[in-house]
Parts: sequence; C-alpha cells; structure tokens
Amino acid sequence: MPKIKSEKKSRVHKEVQKQGIVFNKDFGQHILKNPLVITSMIDKSAIRSTDVVLEIGPGTGNMTVKILEKAKKVIACEIDTRLVAELQKRVQGTPYQSKLQIMIGDVLKSELPFFDLCIANIPYQISSPLVFKLLLHRPFFRCAILMFQREFAQRLVAKPGDKLYCRLSINTQLLARVDMIMKVGKNNFRPPPKVESSVVRIEPRNPPPPINYQEWDGLTRIGFLRKNKTLGAAFKTSSVLETMEKNYKIHCSLKNIDLPEDFSVKAKIEEILVANKADQMRARTMDIDDFMKVLYAFNAEGFHFN
Repeated sequence: MPKIKSEKKSRVHKEVQKQGIVFNKDFGQHILKNPLVITSMIDKSAIRSTDVVLEIGPGTGNMTVKILEKAKKVIACEIDTRLVAELQKRVQGTPYQSKLQIMIGDVLKSELPFFDLCIANIPYQISSPLVFKLLLHRPFFRCAILMFQREFAQRLVAKPGDKLYCRLSINTQLLARVDMIMKVGKNNFRPPPKVESSVVRIEPRNPPPPINYQEWDGLTRIGFLRKNKTLGAAFKTSSVLETMEKNYKIHCSLKNIDLPEDFSVKAKIEEILVANKADQMRARTMDIDDFMKVLYAFNAEGFHFN
C-alpha cells in the first residue's frame, strides 16, 4: 500500500490564524515569539518613563505591548496593513491605546519623527540602509537595540584584521559605538528564518566626528572595493582615476587654480599616498584613524570624494 504523504501545516502565528493572516516573506516577516528574548531586549534598552520609542516592524505587537508598559509613547512603523489592523485591535480599549502611534508604510521612505530609543526586530533585507538612516537621523537618539541576521551583526562589530571586517564595519563604527548583546536562535521566531540572529546595541556618537560623511563614504568605497589590495593599487583603477580627475578639475575651477599641461592625476595621487606612507596600506587592516589621515591628506591637496 503506497504511503500517504502527511499534509504540511502552514506556519501561521496562532494568534492571527483565525484572521487568515499568512506572514509575507517579501516583507521578511518573522515574528519574535519568545517572551524571554523580548524582555531581555527591552531591559537592555533601559527605557525611561519619559521616553518616546520607535519600533520598526511591530508585527502582531508582542514586543510593542511590553514597550508600552514602560514608555511614554511608542511609534510603530509597519508596512503591512493587515498587521496594523491586528496591532490596533490588540490595544483597543486598553490604557495603551493613547500611547501608541502607528506609521503605515516603508520605513526607508518615511521621514522619521523624534524618538529617544529604537527597539526592533527588523526585516533583515533592509538592515544596511536602515542602520545608516538611523545614524544620520537628527536630532540624535540615545540608543538602538536591533535584531539582525547574525553574520550582519558580526560585520557591524568586526575590527581591523577580522575576516568579516568591511566598509559596513568602519562606516558604522565611525558614527556609533556598537556592541553585540546576545545570540538568538531561529526557533525563537514564527515562522523560523533560515539564519541565526543576534541583537546589537548601537549608540550614536554625539557629537559626531568632524568629518564630511559623504567624502568618508567615498574614500572607504574605494579602499574596500578590493580590501586585500594596497591603496596604491586601488587608486590605479581606471574608474577611480577618472572620478578623482573629474572632482579635482572641478575643485581647481572653483578655486581658479591653473592646471599644468603635463598634469597627471595618477602621479599626483601616488605622490600623496607615498608622502603619507599609505600606498602599502590595505583596507582590511586600516582603522578609523588610518582612513582619517588619508582623507585629510587628499583634501589638503584639493582632492575630494563626494
């Protein structure tokens, strides 16, 4: 007698099963169900009773309700209108209803209001742009407690020389102090994601470093394009030379500086790198001070990266 395959059960959150809500993979919806993890994340944020808390991707509100118990106000940003309705039902008729503000839409395309803290189990596909949206947000917030895919979290905290050290690492650490708080297994979510997760604490540097972030980002982009190559080799690629020459000519035009007929952008860049003992440096082992030194050296000679 042939075996009858057992029918696969769809992984639907028990609390919303009766509403017929199936979680949307396109939105990266993985609801954090373990109350111990939720409590730990909230405790690490050190919420004050006067705080306004931003939560991104509140889902069915498991974490939202716990934050509402401690905070003055919660601003929940949710893209899925089905979950917005579920969240509204959850607080309806409770003391929390007046403390909850829901922003419907894509957080990356939304203008964020003032907030003191950000606590979120975010969709992993928006991790990188969201981190920098938060770090460039003004006025400054106190800190963010965020759940990320574990490898992404490891990149955020990686140090020079580490295997996972990259442009994300140094750009984030320029703007914030970043600490790994805890690991979270995939079975703490419904439905379970395919990857393990980690929680990270991000505290913006206030005041920020005295640097043009667009220029900094332009320089690290060149350095980390091939992070094992020397800076001398990275700056010799045709696309980099072309961009550097264009920017330098704009600078000279604005400052009324005449370029000599035999001007060579390649020779000038090499001269700057050698003079600052940076030609043999490699991005994978360079720290923030190393990149600062290189950026200031180029800026002093009229070269810009934005």
